[in-house]
Amino acid sequence: MGLVSQQPRPDLQPIRTNDTATVLTGTVLWLVALIVLLIVRPEDTRWLWTCAAGVGLGLFGLAYLRRRDRRR
Repeated sequence: MGLVSQQPRPDLQPIRTNDTATVLTGTVLWLVALIVLLIVRPEDTRWLWTCAAGVGLGLFGLAYLRRRDRRR
């Protein structure tokens, strides 16, 4: 088969998303899970620390997004 010449495709535009709402939703879900586990009190505390890390990283992500959006 021979090479077929194709027209170059135009550059795709990035999809606009609401990053803050996405990170905030994830952080709230981790917080809800943490509260539920604090009520249930499981024997294995690894899940408590996992949820706490999720909340902490979510708060870090929100701070990062605020700083990024201020620069734009």
